[in-house]
Amino acid sequence: MNKFLVLCVLVLALPCIFARDSNVTEPFNTCGGNCPSNDCGSCPCGTSRAPVDIDSVCSAYSGWDQACCRCIVSHESSGNANAANENTNGSFDVGVWQVNSMNWASCNGGAAPCGVDANRECAIKVWQWGGNSFKLWSTCGGCGCC
Repeated sequence: MNKFLVLCVLVLALPCIFARDSNVTEPFNTCGGNCPSNDCGSCPCGTSRAPVDIDSVCSAYSGWDQACCRCIVSHESSGNANAANENTNGSFDVGVWQVNSMNWASCNGGAAPCGVDANRECAIKVWQWGGNSFKLWSTCGGCGCC
């Protein structure tokens, strides 16, 4: 009888246990799969994925090492032109090369460089600021490109 009573109480309590407070903001925002960390406060490049051919986007600029570019893009965005990541300091990384929002004013008039061409132009500038290397990307070490 006691087991039955406990079971009944649990069954009746389940809706309360799993109920969500409508006043609490959900911390998970995947931006339609563009924010793999699931914690983006907004979706600067939208909520639809935009897969690109990594070889093509890298080969559009011949100044950098193509193998390094492919590795960086693969690790940064997996070739998703709409990829976004919100950093702990509140800045955003967006696009194929995950250009940080602190650089947007210097390379794209302050707007998020979500388009492949705009993102590439910003990435070229960041690459140049890094002494014509990928050392300013956090993934450069794993790619052997610092």
